[in-house]
Amino acid sequence: MVELVSFGVVILVIATIWVLLVVNWIWLRPKKLERWLRQQGLSGKSYQISFGVSEEESNMRNEAESITLKVSDDVVPKISFSFDKNVKTYGKNCFVWAGTVLSVIIMNPKHLKDIFNNYNDFRKPNINFFIRYVADGIILDDGEKWAKRRKIINPAFHLAKLKNMLPAFDLSCSEMISQWENLVCKEGGSCELDIWPYFQYLTADVISRTAFGSSYEKGTRIFELQREQAHTMTKAIQNSKNIPGWRFVPTKLHRRMKDIDNNVKALLKDMIKEREKAMKSGEANNDDLLSVLLESNLKEIQENKNMKKVNRLMSIDDIVRECKLFYFAGQETSSVLLVWTMVLLSVNPDWQARAREEVLQVFGTKKPDFDGISHLKIVTMILYEVLRLYPPVTTLLRVVEKKTQLGEMSLPSGIQIYVPTLLIQHDTELWGEDAKEFKPERFAEGVSKATKGQISFFPFGWGPRICIGQNFALIEAKLALSLILQHFRFELSPTYTHSPFVNVTLQPKHGAHIVLHKH
Repeated sequence: MVELVSFGVVILVIATIWVLLVVNWIWLRPKKLERWLRQQGLSGKSYQISFGVSEEESNMRNEAESITLKVSDDVVPKISFSFDKNVKTYGKNCFVWAGTVLSVIIMNPKHLKDIFNNYNDFRKPNINFFIRYVADGIILDDGEKWAKRRKIINPAFHLAKLKNMLPAFDLSCSEMISQWENLVCKEGGSCELDIWPYFQYLTADVISRTAFGSSYEKGTRIFELQREQAHTMTKAIQNSKNIPGWRFVPTKLHRRMKDIDNNVKALLKDMIKEREKAMKSGEANNDDLLSVLLESNLKEIQENKNMKKVNRLMSIDDIVRECKLFYFAGQETSSVLLVWTMVLLSVNPDWQARAREEVLQVFGTKKPDFDGISHLKIVTMILYEVLRLYPPVTTLLRVVEKKTQLGEMSLPSGIQIYVPTLLIQHDTELWGEDAKEFKPERFAEGVSKATKGQISFFPFGWGPRICIGQNFALIEAKLALSLILQHFRFELSPTYTHSPFVNVTLQPKHGAHIVLHKH
């Protein structure tokens, strides 16, 4: 009897502790964090117990998706509807809830500078599990691990290495131009086509050639799998509804994601092993990203022989993660930059003409070269303005793991920081009353002058963790745009529907139908 009473007491204690933990998780802790932020002068909607996507958010999403736009319209209410509404309601420094997770929206340039510079205080989040199937590697690393990886990867993106990759860029771009010329000729000098899938294929082709060189065909297959993975991942995140443990449920979608991931890893590991074998025998071409990465890793190992293996070596699995990132960042960023550039130049023929005039003045009818690309001032202004209006990634996320000071605010541990890139780059207080308009001339004297020295333009991030591949993306875009301008004039098709949406990056939901004219 005594034993039964003792057992009952233990069960009661455990049950009481469990109840207290649940109450703390779903009520006490959220309300404590909310009071803390209100004391710092921030405002936002009061916390309410909810699970999954709220009815209000679902309604906002449906309303945003129903919006039809002209190219000249403000895209913010459609793309960043939740941030836009909260900022308009509660001010630029406000907080928002997602279940029990509290996040602060930060738009103040001085605060942004601190967030980007103090990356050990404002760390990359432990992001949704599904996203790691698509984007992994250095973009998600932190602390010493990030610093070591960055040092190893940096040589692959030096300008001298990128210059050697220009023939691969040119080959891929020229093949696309030839396809377009054939279509235009068949149609008697003009034709309509959806340029979005062409740019997706082009940038995948470029990253396959520049990343894997002689293993180009396998690289193309990896891209096809990664593209499917991106669509599958988006569906998986939407279906999860923030339900704890949902990712472990073996749904058909989850099984397919795992299969794709295993196939991609197997293909990458085969290529890496083949390349390591070729390097040892002296047969490898050292100009592609994979060879540079393997060489840099080997050099780091040799220079730090006394360090523990785990701290100095990138394993094959680590290199696989970086290769997956090459695909995601290298392909997605360049393709969306090119498609929005074509759309905006289609409705701004004066800027299209100015860009063409500059390209012909620098290159004539010859193939663009590396030195000439660096002298394209007007093209650069246009690309910057496109990146301002249509940043590939519309929101950045950071986490506060300990009590941290940000300007005059004291932020508690356990909250998230939202940096709404799209809102900031469209902010009339930072960019003027014409912030929603396409005006490349604002970058005529460079980024610093355009931003008045503030942190208000960061399509590739900012500070020590700025995107390592930004020069790769810009060189590719300049080369492709130069070739297009040399050969064609273009305008929007009457069938074009302007509907930007976020599918990891900011993409055209219904494609980008353009009418090409032989120049």
